Amino acid sequence: QTAGQSGEQELENLVLKLSVLKDFLSSIEKKALKALQEMSSATPTSPPQPLSRKAKSIPVQTFEVKLDITLGDLTKIGKSQKYTLSVDVEGGKLVVLKKQKDSQEDWNTFTHDKIRQLIKSQRVQNKLGIVFEK
Repeated sequence: QTAGQSGEQELENLVLKLSVLKDFLSSIEKKALKALQEMSSATPTSPPQPLSRKAKSIPVQTFEVKLDITLGDLTKIGKSQKYTLSVDVEGGKLVVLKKQKDSQEDWNTFTHDKIRQLIKSQRVQNKLGIVFEK
């Protein structure tokens, strides 16, 4: 009979632990729900936050650059040409603009997802390599 009693005792302990665990989970669930409700109700009352972030927005940066082309392409061009490089960080765009004769413009726009890597030259301080997707 003692084996049967200890089995019942273990079962009672297990039921008690499960009951405590259920109450504990229930209280966590209530706290999480309350926190979510507080967060969602706080959202409409805080439009100043995005506005203050907009005030600190990153302006489009423009640089005068020389395109350093691989030797294979150099024979086609003959000399390095000046380009304007515009970097729009928030828009995620890089625009390479070449002014041609007759005040015409030729430009290429690269979106951030096409840029694979930026490589800062260790030999030449103001040289930056850009690796694109293709």
